[in-house]
Amino acid sequence: MKHAVLAALFCLPLLAQAEGAAHAPSIKGDAAAGATKAAVCTACHGPGGASANPEWPKLAGQSPRYMVEQLKAFKSGARKNVLMSAQGAALSDQDMADLAAHYAAQKPSYGVASKDSIAIAEKLYRAGDAARGLPACSACHGPAGAGNAAAGYARLGGQHATYNTAALNRLRAAAAEPLADGNVKIMASIASKLTDQEIAALASYVSGLQ
Repeated sequence: MKHAVLAALFCLPLLAQAEGAAHAPSIKGDAAAGATKAAVCTACHGPGGASANPEWPKLAGQSPRYMVEQLKAFKSGARKNVLMSAQGAALSDQDMADLAAHYAAQKPSYGVASKDSIAIAEKLYRAGDAARGLPACSACHGPAGAGNAAAGYARLGGQHATYNTAALNRLRAAAAEPLADGNVKIMASIASKLTDQEIAALASYVSGLQ
């Protein structure tokens, strides 16, 4: 496993999407084994998954089910990325479970939302916008952005604003593509209704949630 094995783990992390009909992990992960396997990943994701590069996602505290589902999607080809399509193919199911267990056990780090983002993003995050068919982000990701580990919904709280913006923009672009039914299709549809200003505001807002 190369140091970039998790560099693009969450190409669409912002709104908790698992590709296709993914299921909860059936193999129990070993966090200690995962720590050994993840040692080379610190070059991109930092010690304990606290990435310092705002273009690469933080992994600390992320839902293990979500991480396993995404790695499986890379391996199967359901998700494609120049880094992860090849790297995911080298991982066994046990590797994925171990890596997920390790990063899930790490303490998340948090950012600070810009003051300007709060006025725009807080209502969308907490209540959505029924008139535009936008559900509240908190319904799936929780009031503090902790996600839902049992359901495999991603942790958003503390994630880099830069990365969040890129993730929402990718989702918005994906709405024009034929997508299989599932969370990605749902979230692409939602993202397609967001303005550039709303995407930037939400990206900053969730970075400060804790």
